[in-house]
Amino acid sequence: MTGELILGIDLGTTNSAVGAVESGFPILLADADGRRITPSAVWYGDAGQVEVGRKALRRRPADPGRVITSVKRLIGRRYGDEESFCVPMKPAPDGGITVLDRSPEEVSSEILKELKRIAESRLEREASKAVITVPAYFNDAQRAATKRAGELAGLEVVRILSEPTAAALAYGLDKLEERSRVAVYDLGGGTFDLSVLEMQDGVFQVLATRGDTRLGGDDLDLALARHGAERGGIDFDSLDDSAKVRLLEEAERVKCALSDRGEETFRAPFFDGVHSLEVPLTAADLGKLAKPWIARTLTCCRQALADAGTETSALDAVILVGGSTRIPAVRQAVAEFFGREPDLSQHPDEAIALGATIQAGVLGGTLRKMVLLDVTPLSLGVETFGGLMNVLIPRNTTIPCKAGEMFTNAAAGQASMRLRVLQGEREMARDNWELGLFDVPFEPAPKGQARVGVQFRIDENGILEVLARDTTTGRDTVVEIRSAAIDVDDEAVERMVGESVEHAFDDMAERIFTEARLKAEELLPAVDQALATAGELVPADERAEIEAAAAEVRKALADGQPNPLKAAVQRLDKATEALAAALVERAMEQALERRM
Repeated sequence: MTGELILGIDLGTTNSAVGAVESGFPILLADADGRRITPSAVWYGDAGQVEVGRKALRRRPADPGRVITSVKRLIGRRYGDEESFCVPMKPAPDGGITVLDRSPEEVSSEILKELKRIAESRLEREASKAVITVPAYFNDAQRAATKRAGELAGLEVVRILSEPTAAALAYGLDKLEERSRVAVYDLGGGTFDLSVLEMQDGVFQVLATRGDTRLGGDDLDLALARHGAERGGIDFDSLDDSAKVRLLEEAERVKCALSDRGEETFRAPFFDGVHSLEVPLTAADLGKLAKPWIARTLTCCRQALADAGTETSALDAVILVGGSTRIPAVRQAVAEFFGREPDLSQHPDEAIALGATIQAGVLGGTLRKMVLLDVTPLSLGVETFGGLMNVLIPRNTTIPCKAGEMFTNAAAGQASMRLRVLQGEREMARDNWELGLFDVPFEPAPKGQARVGVQFRIDENGILEVLARDTTTGRDTVVEIRSAAIDVDDEAVERMVGESVEHAFDDMAERIFTEARLKAEELLPAVDQALATAGELVPADERAEIEAAAAEVRKALADGQPNPLKAAVQRLDKATEALAAALVERAMEQALERRM
């Protein structure tokens, strides 16, 4: 085999998989039992023993408090973001989360170590590099944490790849000469993504993406377990952890069974040591339970299509991936929403891992070159004077990318600038999420004369680097944003985008007023001083016009109305043009006289 060995890994919420390119073909690698899918479960024994995958799941009924599943929901998050989990959560010293005294990255690294072991056993050689997939809507902290998990597992993570992009890679491998626009509907065990991609001649461009990192098959399992318990007269919330685990396991089995046939019985004999359940269920019952769950995915679909500026009729295919897309109600809802039968050509559980393997092959030189053009799902910017959000990188910008802007000092003698990095869609800084806060030192200068260049750079993994440069000294301040300081779950993302639309007029009005107020507060003292020292330079009627315009600005400031204030400031600005020109002319004459 020519080229470098790089593994392709789907680190999933419920299941994970690993692949590699062998003899020019991307293949997924099976464990000793011949299974290509490894459950994302880790058991920690009292004496420090670790078991991963099916071995860990087999211990869950007897030892539920030491088996961690769905750890992907915690990775890169802050304590308090997640209300409940399969084992107790505790705050970490840095504000993160620990479970069984381990960070989510450490738990995830055990899964990655197992995948690495499977690959090395099958390939009979060492593997030290990998491409790992994440949901498209993973934020910067979650992507960076995933990368750290890989490093803890002894892997150099050469690329963090969005899951829908990986699925499109798997779908497009034999269609590289065609131009097509596809939607990837990815509903897994714990997360959902809908991405609109355009593919042509090996170039994959993500036009838009929406998703929810707290929406997946695990939620339907919980709803089904509650329903089964309720039908049997049992209060699910009153059960101990071991009994809940047994009901959740049966719910998952029933869900899978009802995806293939019309009826199934929810059976849980002596699940709590005393009671038993035997509840007949139908596919219609499952569809009813799944309806609000599916509706949440369709909301993301509408938003992604709107962001991409496309209609369902313009799509060439709708690709389903993720184990939860096996549910008939999901497939029916997708078909009705998009007005076409979804493409089921990809293996629901394997497509993402296959796409990661293809990308790994490209990076390792074992497959033909393809270009991936992902996007950033939310705008990034900084707070500017007056509490405004100044966007440097708009949402849905193709990554990797970089953008910058020059800023100046708001006060004379100022020796540093506080740079507040923001993420969001609102006009005012206070309404957006703070990703980082740091001070940028620079040489003191009169007001408006210091120059600080700020550049945002998002790498191919979606990780943000902020560079601030004092142009006078050339001194750089570089900060890599690795952990968001606030809750950035996708329900909040959707809420923010919705609020940005709902409050668009109010937000814009406040922005207009703030910008006009800042201009007025700068202009009025300058005008007063100019009139006091050089008012004779303009005719009486022009002076009267300036004074009237200044009075109008003061009244508009007091009234607090944005458009009248903006108009008044523009009038004053125009009225003082002749005075400003006269002042400049006088200054030039005085300078010439001094030279003579």
